[in-house]
Amino acid sequence: MNRYPLWKYALLIVALLLGLIYTLPNFYGEAPAVQVSSAKVTIKVDDDVRGRVEQALSAAQIQPDFVLLEGNSIKARFKDLDTQIKAKEAISKVLNPNEAEPTYIVALNLLSRSPKWLSSLHAFPMYLGLDLRGGVHFLMQVDMKSALTKKAESLTGDVRSLLREKNLRHAGISRDGNNVVIAFRDAATQQQAMALLADKIPEVLWTPSSDAAESRLTGALKPASMAAVQEAALKQNITTLHNRVNELGTSEPVIQQQGLDRIIVQLPGVQDTAKAKDIIGRTATLELRMVDDSAEAQAALAGSGPVPFGTERFIDRGFGPIIVKRQVVLTGDNLSDAQAGTDENQQPAVDLTLDAKGARIMKDMSRENIGKRMAIILFEKGKGEVVTAPVIRSELSGGRVKISGAMTLQEAADTSLLLRAGSLAAPMEIIEERTVGPSLGKENIERGILSVTWGFAAVAVFMCVYYMLFGVFSSLALGFNLLLLVAVLSMLGATMSLPGIAAIALVLGMAIDSNVLINERIREELRNGASPQAAINLGYERAFATILDSNVTTLIAGLALLAFGSGPVRGFAIVHCLGILTSMFSAVVFSRALANLWYGRQKKLKSLSIGQIWKPPVEVDPQQPAAKV
Repeated sequence: MNRYPLWKYALLIVALLLGLIYTLPNFYGEAPAVQVSSAKVTIKVDDDVRGRVEQALSAAQIQPDFVLLEGNSIKARFKDLDTQIKAKEAISKVLNPNEAEPTYIVALNLLSRSPKWLSSLHAFPMYLGLDLRGGVHFLMQVDMKSALTKKAESLTGDVRSLLREKNLRHAGISRDGNNVVIAFRDAATQQQAMALLADKIPEVLWTPSSDAAESRLTGALKPASMAAVQEAALKQNITTLHNRVNELGTSEPVIQQQGLDRIIVQLPGVQDTAKAKDIIGRTATLELRMVDDSAEAQAALAGSGPVPFGTERFIDRGFGPIIVKRQVVLTGDNLSDAQAGTDENQQPAVDLTLDAKGARIMKDMSRENIGKRMAIILFEKGKGEVVTAPVIRSELSGGRVKISGAMTLQEAADTSLLLRAGSLAAPMEIIEERTVGPSLGKENIERGILSVTWGFAAVAVFMCVYYMLFGVFSSLALGFNLLLLVAVLSMLGATMSLPGIAAIALVLGMAIDSNVLINERIREELRNGASPQAAINLGYERAFATILDSNVTTLIAGLALLAFGSGPVRGFAIVHCLGILTSMFSAVVFSRALANLWYGRQKKLKSLSIGQIWKPPVEVDPQQPAAKV
């Protein structure tokens, strides 16, 4: 009756071991470390850079705990702060011989002290949020009017090109706010243009009008298209911000949308607000220029002659120096999109989409320069670097350009990202800024842990006193629940904040409710005359429906917070919902396993250690005659 099969005990042991393994890293604390990341979006951090870091540390006779390539950065952990400072100086000298133009950012950071065998199992501690670790918080407002204005300017050029291609004459194209107004001299041309534009530019709603002088078409973005433009601008700004804040060496930056036109940027561990603002607000621009392959340019590259007049010397990523003409053919403003794809030979390529003005310029330029190279240059912090320099094989018309060559799929994806996210899609301004000091974050951690510890202890003491041995089972199940919850949060890579700690404290109080229901149900069965073994079985079975109903209704409220909340509310909801799921498992399965393990094999069980069982007083009917002895 009260015995679990072996597979259930095995399942619980596995869950307990996993909980211990993935919770352990959170108890080791943090150690000083050095993080190396790229100072330019065109520079990649790979195994070669990791080897140079290891060689620099070896030459300086510094022994790191480990040197790890993780994502787009290299992290080296050390035993103390003095070694950390020496390591930073040694690495900087090797990676950045020219301090005026650093290639890599070497930043001080903190990493978990968890042993290597835990890291090999991908057991990492939870990330700490801004309120627990300290750092800077920005709330940024995206100028959506500029994004819509930019789209209207692009539409004006597209309309002009379409009408020119179909030989439809107009009396002028102008902009009225974000609307495109086309004037015609006759109604017939107006109707032809309206049919053409409605087919080719479906995201615009065209409205005809006329007066005695002329006929007009007024084009306005449809509400759905307007929302799509704003959403695309917001997403591109978030992508660009992600690329930029990586330079700060932040372990877990938070960059997320708030509302329709705002972005939250939280950088835990960063205290230099001025540097953060400088990097976040940095501008990056793209330029397309022709490459100079003349004899004078080749001599300049060989070092036997000066750089020809009207040209500049740049570095082509992966190919070395290159001479490029100063005349700008196109800028990033003419680039609508860039995506990784394949060419006609199924080789990796980058597909560029230009606006009408860019398409017209590219068509004329490519027709006159077939067989020559065109350089795509990314300017950042006033310094330019050639991303790629493909050869023009044929006339490029239609506003679509395909860049192919010796590149892998990953390089094609990286190049498209550089071209697409080199600059912000719409201007932004910082409307809220605040800094949280590391000492305040440390105090928040200590108080949060203290509150959870005292809350757990108080609940455990009460349960043990009131329910005796079953109170011990309930307390152990509560501890198992806390272990599972922290392990799951660590496995998911969740960011812990003060609302998350509050949710854990709340989960502890709510989780014990299930055990209270079970224990009281067992008492009730004993009062009704059931045997101890039957009381345990009936208590768990009949309490389960009530436990399920109460947890499901609470979970619905938590899911509502998760769906409609943001920021701290969403963080609270995640911990809250996960805590409900783990509490059901621990209260129903784990505590039952302990009760079965203790009482299940006792065939002649006479009583249960579950505290005082209060029986209701027996009512005596005064009219009933007393029994005679």
